[in-house]
Amino acid sequence: MLQSPVTGPYIGVGAGLNLSQRSEITPDATLGAGLSGLGISPLGRVGFAPGFAGVASLGWGFGNGLRAEIEGSWRSTALDRFGGFNGVGAFNQHGGRRDTYGLMGNVLLDLGTFGPVVPYIGIGAGWMVTDWRNVRGTGVASGVRLVLDDDDGRFAYQGIAGFAFPLGFAPGLALSAEYRFLGTYQPRAQLRAENAATGQILASGRVETETYQHSLLLGLRYAFGQGRPVSPPAMASAPAAARSFLVFFDFDRADLTERARQILADAAAASRAQPATRIEVAGHADRSGTPQYNQALSQRRADAVAAELVRRGVRREEIVVSAFGESRPLVPTADGAREPQNRRVEIVLR
Repeated sequence: MLQSPVTGPYIGVGAGLNLSQRSEITPDATLGAGLSGLGISPLGRVGFAPGFAGVASLGWGFGNGLRAEIEGSWRSTALDRFGGFNGVGAFNQHGGRRDTYGLMGNVLLDLGTFGPVVPYIGIGAGWMVTDWRNVRGTGVASGVRLVLDDDDGRFAYQGIAGFAFPLGFAPGLALSAEYRFLGTYQPRAQLRAENAATGQILASGRVETETYQHSLLLGLRYAFGQGRPVSPPAMASAPAAARSFLVFFDFDRADLTERARQILADAAAASRAQPATRIEVAGHADRSGTPQYNQALSQRRADAVAAELVRRGVRREEIVVSAFGESRPLVPTADGAREPQNRRVEIVLR
């Protein structure tokens, strides 16, 4: 079956595993001086346990494999380790979590159909908020606790690679499996050093962090108004005295697929079994190009079919070739629309 490219609006959701790279923490001059005065190195790092990622998108398919969408996402992961800041001593106690949420605009490209699978790639950019939720590490020996409890919105970017698996029983519905890399440009937050016993603030200031995250997601996508996958019929009956066959072509192509050659073999065999006095070969195109271009394209398709019939034993003088361009669609569409069922040649045995 031929999977039609996504055309028009669609929605999608996904959820799965989120993995965060270790984040380096670099204090500003004020905080750096305050930490140094306490005998603490002003450079630190935090690590995170595997967490959760969820996305929801609203998009538009242009019918040629290209898609554009707006996406909202949320990622959440718990603190796993607090390190660096030499002078505090070992961080015997730590806790808190980091959430990342915001909006992205994505551009994606479906790379074609490979059996039941449609691979795709994409890029995105937008605005993400990094929310440090009481991220803390305590050096029990020194009695100093470092706390990040702040949020900051920054420019973000992402790369996307995935596979869609269209579900034949529900036209327009597809299962997706994808990988996403998300980077947020240098989010900043307020960090304070405090006495772990009394809560007295010993130093405070802004820090700059790194935020790189990797997500593995499973999801569902539904494209509105999609028809069932096109399964070109091997043979279609015409009224009483005639038999007809349909051969379909890929977008902007006039070469014969293996399936088309099988159909033409059946047509040639039928013409020998029930000798026809006239074999009509009519080429057609969809409305995605200019009328002049589509007229020439439909002629090339009809000529290719006629040549294959001759190769399979049909006499050329029995064949009448005509081309109708985009003027006789099998499925009426708007101008510029790509419709697989209109990219065809009809063979009628009379």
